[in-house]
Amino acid sequence: MTLKALIFDVDGTLAETEEAHRAAFNDAFAAAGLDWRWDRERYAELLHVGGGRERLRHFIDNAMPASAPQWDDERIATLHADKTARYQRMIAEDGLPLRPGVLRLMEEARQAGLALALATTTSRSNVDMLLTKSFPDGARAWFAAIAAGEDATHKKPAPDVYEVVLERLEVPARDCVAVEDARIGLEAAVAAGLPTLVTPSTYTAGEEFDGALAVLDNLAGLRLDRLRALHGAAGRTAPAP
Repeated sequence: MTLKALIFDVDGTLAETEEAHRAAFNDAFAAAGLDWRWDRERYAELLHVGGGRERLRHFIDNAMPASAPQWDDERIATLHADKTARYQRMIAEDGLPLRPGVLRLMEEARQAGLALALATTTSRSNVDMLLTKSFPDGARAWFAAIAAGEDATHKKPAPDVYEVVLERLEVPARDCVAVEDARIGLEAAVAAGLPTLVTPSTYTAGEEFDGALAVLDNLAGLRLDRLRALHGAAGRTAPAP
């Protein structure tokens, strides 16, 4: 096993985006005349469902099943599109800081010749907005592959989005490390055969991360040589094929 690529999740991993997503959902509900409001506790529960439209469907079906027949896929998509537009306006106006160590680790990996990729179930437009507002100019070109929600048939914890990235990178899963913040992301990456490092975010700090290479508060203290060592150790303890 030789470390050749780092594959990053986006929401919660690169930046603490989830409060902005929650606020955008609540703003969209109010604008649509709905009396729904997702508090932090409710939103933390809903984050176990990958994908915004899927999250809305889960909420409607489980919290208000009598209303579910009124909410077909098209109506949910319209509400979600308004939420996405509101989220992107928030990011465009105020930006979001990257989590500690993210930029430094990416720069160190690039200097060492490792490929970078993103694997997320958020929308491509949300990814583009974060890259534009929170990264240095030209950062889009850093990534050899980006797969977003539009690219995955099934959302995390299914491995689809990681499988798309691996196909585009043309690098075996064993030669990559995924970086995630949530249990469903860890499950998705591991199902795709990826050794996975976890840096829990505000909303996922209480989750269990069995099977991770390591669980770190953030990436601030993680140097590439340590990550290589973690990856190598995982390869030595992996079961023979």
